[in-house]
Amino acid sequence: MSAPLHGLYGSDRRLLSPLAARLADRGVLKWVIAITAALGAILEVIDTSIVNVAMPDIQGNLGSTLSEVGWISTGYACANVVMIPLTAWLSDRFGRKQYLLFSLAGFTGASVLCGLSTTLPMLIVSRVLQGLCGGGLLAKAQSILFETFSKKEQPAAQAIFGIGVIAGPAFGPVLGGYLTDTLGWRWIFFINLPCGILAVLMTLVFLPRDEDDRRGAHQGVDWTGIALLAIGLGCFQTMLEEGQQKDWFSSPLIVGMAAGAVIGTALFIWRELSIEHPAVDLRVLRHRSLAAGSLYSLVLGMGLYGVMFAVPIFVQDYLHFTATQSGFLLMPGALASALTMIVMGKISGRTDARLLIGGGALATVGTAVLLMGINPDTGTESLFWPLILRGLGGVMMFLPLSLATLGPLPKADVAAGSGFYNLTRQMGSSIGIAAITTILAHREALHRAALVEHFSVGRSQVADRLFLFQSAFAPRTSDAGHAHLQALTAMDQIVNGQALLLSFADVFFYVAIAFVVTLPLLLLLGRGGNREAAAAAH
Repeated sequence: MSAPLHGLYGSDRRLLSPLAARLADRGVLKWVIAITAALGAILEVIDTSIVNVAMPDIQGNLGSTLSEVGWISTGYACANVVMIPLTAWLSDRFGRKQYLLFSLAGFTGASVLCGLSTTLPMLIVSRVLQGLCGGGLLAKAQSILFETFSKKEQPAAQAIFGIGVIAGPAFGPVLGGYLTDTLGWRWIFFINLPCGILAVLMTLVFLPRDEDDRRGAHQGVDWTGIALLAIGLGCFQTMLEEGQQKDWFSSPLIVGMAAGAVIGTALFIWRELSIEHPAVDLRVLRHRSLAAGSLYSLVLGMGLYGVMFAVPIFVQDYLHFTATQSGFLLMPGALASALTMIVMGKISGRTDARLLIGGGALATVGTAVLLMGINPDTGTESLFWPLILRGLGGVMMFLPLSLATLGPLPKADVAAGSGFYNLTRQMGSSIGIAAITTILAHREALHRAALVEHFSVGRSQVADRLFLFQSAFAPRTSDAGHAHLQALTAMDQIVNGQALLLSFADVFFYVAIAFVVTLPLLLLLGRGGNREAAAAAH
């Protein structure tokens, strides 16, 4: 009789349900567990992107600005960040299986609350609850794979997991767009109900029970550190989200948020370096590969998730795509991501990870450069290859970066190092979305002002265009003044559209610069040969 599982649970059949024991005898239980863990992770990951294509609909339905509606994404991401340091303690305190079940059930319930929300504050609070429950799904899924599979089987298991994690953010908009156009934006949250119930049932049946001697908190949790992290990050996010609307530091609110971000972050760093069991062990940053890899992970989260946030808004606001059209626009990139992840699962660990990361970074820079060329004639064909390249570049950096960052660490520091590494990527996603909404609003205002400055009816080109519009509107009205007003309105819309177009080009330019500037960090990373360390990431 073959041992049902590797690692933590050993071959103790008493921990298995009857159905799980039969599957273990056939040697397939571990793969069913991999699918179960991946399903929970996919639910969490997809929800970071599924709302993106529905933003214009939510914005119109709830009567909010782009900056305000951005909190739907950033609130979720912030809650994820706060939850990550608690995951290990909660898992030890209540047991791995029990904690995973609680996370899945809470995530599903919060999803229903999101769909039932009637105001923006209610939706944001529901998204925060969803993020708090979902924060443990990705971490526990990864650790379950590590505990279930042997070192030799890890590449295949990680490939299964990676396909979902990488392709999820791209497939999410396709599903979200279809649901938004056919059933309404609320169904992007209600769809989690059947999927969540399925994940709960699979977890109950297929995952081994927690061993009694592994339960209980072995150490206290650093609540003060968690609170300081939440204050520092929350104040920083609020500053980014509200700064443009409040005219930045002329507003007492923004000044207060900036002070809160600086003081909260400083106290958090002091706290984590001065206690024995910190929520986030900053001492592991003495390893240069972890310090460099975590900084690069921050940029990776900002760049990749930021682009996925910006593209659907661009094609809907400027090109007037439906939510479904913008979702399907991302489908080829999703397929490219999935296929590339399979290849990465085979060659990672055999190839110098720094070369793969560098190639992925250059591909992402190429994506940004191509997207900078957007113009009024940009269509689906013009966006196809940039998004394919983005899918390839993201996957080329994802797994190799984990290997290169955590591979050189001694075994005793892997757990703390992986926690900090995952924290930075989630922070990057949160900060990136907030920064992009701010940059778009700021740059659009600047470009509009610059364009209006050159807008004068005394210029022949402007006068000619105004005359053409006025001539077009004249047959529809007998009032020449009204036709002139309609012509001016049409000209104003052109100016607004051009300002929006230029602001998106600026965002993609900044993404390209960020990846170019951080390329030297690759010299500080390891070669990435330690798969066991990377398996502990997240």
